[in-house]
Amino acid sequence: MDAIRLSPDDNVATLLRAVAKGERVRVGGDEIVAAESIALCHKIALVDLKPGDRVLKYGDPIGEATQAIAAGAHVHVHNLRSLRARAR
Repeated sequence: MDAIRLSPDDNVATLLRAVAKGERVRVGGDEIVAAESIALCHKIALVDLKPGDRVLKYGDPIGEATQAIAAGAHVHVHNLRSLRARAR
């Protein structure tokens, strides 16, 4: 296994190793092709996401897509807005 999906509802998985663009990534019994190089412990999209779609990890929303994210793409602060309340 190259990445872990923490809940069956998740639409992202956390990489257990760094991957290169075009590499096949095993997630449980499934595989996805990395659309770009992604660092260890970062998230990979398991499905296509549209702007405004909720990004699910642990079975709960951790943020929303700020732009289209293709399956296999890196999900991070450049295309994800946190839904956590900010301290004032």
